[in-house]
Amino acid sequence: MDTSAPQSPRATSRSLPIALLRARETVMVPIRAMLAQAGVTEQQWRVLRVVHERGPSDPASIARDACLLMPSLTRILRGLEDKGLIARTPHETDRRTFWVGITAAGEALIAAHLDESNRLLAELEDRYGADRLDRLLDLLEELAAYGA
Repeated sequence: MDTSAPQSPRATSRSLPIALLRARETVMVPIRAMLAQAGVTEQQWRVLRVVHERGPSDPASIARDACLLMPSLTRILRGLEDKGLIARTPHETDRRTFWVGITAAGEALIAAHLDESNRLLAELEDRYGADRLDRLLDLLEELAAYGA
């Protein structure tokens, strides 16, 4: 019979999920101001960035790369299409799916906010150091791969 006292949970100041949420909020607060000016949500911006970077993609790949669930992506794509920022084209061999590509208006939106986005990144690099930020990104990628 185990008579040892139950362990206390780790302090919230050392909780990885809470630390990740705090870090996310620190990074996202200034980005949200930029996105408000752009007239898009965080999720819409992520989708635009993924499609801009990867080129025309299928919805499943976009959902994975933008960290979204498929039902949410469906709604987000509809909103982006309504704004003229993305366009859907039928898949050439699979009639059940389609490709999502960024439009000229979507490219222009990203270009219009590129300087501000780069400025925000430069602020983070100045504050924490480019090397430390790169190490953090490497560690987070490694952590994400561990869960995959």
